[in-house]
Amino acid sequence: MSKELVISALADQVRIAVLDEGRLMEFHQDTANDGFAVGDIYLGKIKKLAPSLNATFVDIGYSKDAFLHYHDLGPQIRSSNAYNKIVANGTYKTEKLKNFRMEEPIDKDGQITEIFAPGDSVLVQITKEPIHTKGPRITSEISIAGRYLVLVPFSERVSISQKIKQKPERDRLIKILEGLTPEGFGVIIRTVAEEKNAEELQADLAYLLNKWSQIFKNLQKKKAPAKILSEMDRASSILRDNFNDDFIKISVDDDELADEMREYLEVIAPDKINLVKEYDDPFVPIFEKFNVERQIKQAFGKTVTIPQSKGAYLVIEHTEALHVIDVNSGNISRNSKNQEDSAFAVNKIAASEIARQLRLRDMGGIVVVDFIDMTDVEHKKELFEHLRAEMAKDKAKHKILPPSKFGLIQITRQRVRPEVNFVTTEENPNQESNEVEAPIVTIDKIEQVLLNILDRKDKDLRKMSLHVHPFVAAYLKHGLPSIQMKWFFKHKKWIKIVPRDAYKYLQFNFLDKDHNTLYNESN
Repeated sequence: MSKELVISALADQVRIAVLDEGRLMEFHQDTANDGFAVGDIYLGKIKKLAPSLNATFVDIGYSKDAFLHYHDLGPQIRSSNAYNKIVANGTYKTEKLKNFRMEEPIDKDGQITEIFAPGDSVLVQITKEPIHTKGPRITSEISIAGRYLVLVPFSERVSISQKIKQKPERDRLIKILEGLTPEGFGVIIRTVAEEKNAEELQADLAYLLNKWSQIFKNLQKKKAPAKILSEMDRASSILRDNFNDDFIKISVDDDELADEMREYLEVIAPDKINLVKEYDDPFVPIFEKFNVERQIKQAFGKTVTIPQSKGAYLVIEHTEALHVIDVNSGNISRNSKNQEDSAFAVNKIAASEIARQLRLRDMGGIVVVDFIDMTDVEHKKELFEHLRAEMAKDKAKHKILPPSKFGLIQITRQRVRPEVNFVTTEENPNQESNEVEAPIVTIDKIEQVLLNILDRKDKDLRKMSLHVHPFVAAYLKHGLPSIQMKWFFKHKKWIKIVPRDAYKYLQFNFLDKDHNTLYNESN
């Protein structure tokens, strides 16, 4: 695999695309005015206790108060509160915790009223950004993530990712960190720390302790509500959490942002700094150059074409309570000798695309998938395992239930940011309806229909013609080579393009040599 990071910086927004072999796999956008990000640390003020919920609402400067449940306090909340208080009043003058007297851990089944009173200050971290009318979700169990480690103040525990399987390697890493971690701090060893040496781990730990020092300095001078430490920008956090040898290029269209990326790579992978390249073409925007804009329009509509499937597609619907994804085969199995095998093949490709869609859109909550019906028990089992394998690439917490007796598969997926949504429709030039599909999506649809027609053996496909709106006809014929010529080179058939003034903007019709309809799209 070869991954690329493509970053576009506009006036008040940074858009980030992760490409794998040129295909869009992740998309993120940061707006300068958002103000809140997962991982940001705040000094908040307790506004209102909710004993019936065993929770409290905390003012961190957002229009809606943040929600803090008792189970999100962490066992060392009393130590954290005590530390915040003595740092703020100036009686404790160091960020080190060696001489700080830890308080007793709280009871896991205690009550929020035993810990807080209105007006108290509390150090919290955002775990879920504001979504719709809800305020941020927060925790008071602070953790500071680095490349290889996560630093946990007020803890002395060294824990390790379960994905590191080999016991000798687990023991080696734990032994190193037990010797490096200062008193009063715990660490979590991340999966990417596997096979790293003591010097690399120590450098990452020093970086995290410097972050804690910044928290200490801000606690000395700031009053609640106030931001104490910002999580790094989204581009750098993607590098922190995903960067590996698979990345071959990082393209950025902003010099200042490119320098920031190099600075962060200097910390996590000094030998990879040269991967960062400034993009400076004034005529073609970076997202168009790397085919990202096209893929966004293809991927974020209600109907999503499945690549390599010869016409299969997904229909994605959103309701108040859940998301529904319907897998449609198109015309793929019309002439298939074995519809079961055909359905299984389409379902496997669809499962991969569904896993990609969940990551791309950051869809959370309950997702119900209606695959094409299959009767073979082994096929159902293999499809389920394939979906699990594809979803294993997703870093968001999720759970997949086996197929129900109706053939539905349910997925629950954690979402920590608002779902990514794009309007992929455009104004209809015919003025006959409010919006239509983006033209680029329609061209893809025409190509998919053409593939399906060429797959048919029951028709004479010599001297085929395609009747379309004059605008679309001009687009298909434009350029050298034009799309029409590319079809000829690829399929060894010349498709005659016929402009039709009477056609609607997105209407098209494939006809055979006798002018019989092979496919008619009347939109």
